[in-house]
Amino acid sequence: MPGLPARTARRRAVLKGAAAAGATALGAAACGPGGKAAASPTPTAPVDLGSPDAVPVGGARLYRDDRVVVYRPAEDAYTAFSAVCTHQGCVLTKVVRTTGECPCHGSRFDVTTGKVVQGPARAPLPPVPVRAEGGRLVAGPDGKGAKGSGGA
Repeated sequence: MPGLPARTARRRAVLKGAAAAGATALGAAACGPGGKAAASPTPTAPVDLGSPDAVPVGGARLYRDDRVVVYRPAEDAYTAFSAVCTHQGCVLTKVVRTTGECPCHGSRFDVTTGKVVQGPARAPLPPVPVRAEGGRLVAGPDGKGAKGSGGA
């Protein structure tokens, strides 16, 4: 059968193309806004991050599970941003000096300002309220009764 090798080659090409398309769709879904990233990119309730001293003065710390990155410019000053990439909702995986890195498409953010350093993300990281109160670092909105507990 003279046409058999050509048909087999075309069929293989179609199957390879379908497999590649499926893998691409799965990859896009994995770093898309599904799962945990579908929730608000910033805390909707107060989140206890632990000791304020866990963030070095002049440095930053990523709280990946809480999806927050905190920068400490001075002894009693803190700035925080969402650690959810504004490109497609992946959570940053690390902070190198003061640059937060997204593992999905290579976006990088200045964690001192939230601004994009490298795309594909275009929008900055949203700010998150953060304060030291009662010997703890707390991110997110004030909880009820938080006024009497002190803070920076």
